[in-house]
Amino acid sequence: MQRGLFVTGTDTGVGKTVVSAALMTALRSSGPTRYWKPIQTGIEQDDDTATVTWLARCSAGELLTSGVRLRHPVSPHLAARLSGTAIDLPPLEDTFTAASKSARLIVEGAGGVLVPVNDLQFMADLMARLDLPAVIVARSTLGTINHTLLTIEALRHRSLRIAGVVLVGPPNKDNHQAIEQYGEVAVLGHMPIFDALTPDVLSAWADAELDRERVLAGQLR
Repeated sequence: MQRGLFVTGTDTGVGKTVVSAALMTALRSSGPTRYWKPIQTGIEQDDDTATVTWLARCSAGELLTSGVRLRHPVSPHLAARLSGTAIDLPPLEDTFTAASKSARLIVEGAGGVLVPVNDLQFMADLMARLDLPAVIVARSTLGTINHTLLTIEALRHRSLRIAGVVLVGPPNKDNHQAIEQYGEVAVLGHMPIFDALTPDVLSAWADAELDRERVLAGQLR
């Protein structure tokens, strides 16, 4: 059975979608790989699947497009409530189980690990059901040590595996080192804020800078 990675973040808007596209670009050469956003809110304003399709030059066969799609750009639990529904995790797990038989999945979460998805469960509960190593996307700037270590602690408290961290923003060697030391995780790459983000620019960065130590090779199965 193929598996994959779960891309989560220390916050919303931290860069999970761009990192997901970079992972698609970097990993597709080593085997069938598909992108999936199981829960998307604010679908009328943001379509992360469309963004990854463009940035990673995905074919239709590299996308899994089913899932929860909600109109309001708020937390999943609230977006569902405003739409008169509730998010149920077992159908998402079933979708993943079927798709992961033939390809690795790069699964992008909504918000961070403790974003509520319904009245009782969090994004971390979906992560536990899918049982994928997590790639944590974090800002490189002030405050990131605390936010990243809190995310690491929340994942480890639930016995979830962590593949590594991708930092996004201006280079900060001290924050990089602190996250590796205190979090006992690898920083897989440091993605800048690109002046002009294009598929070519992202591909060049992924080829040269993402997972240079090939940490992910031991996480994927």
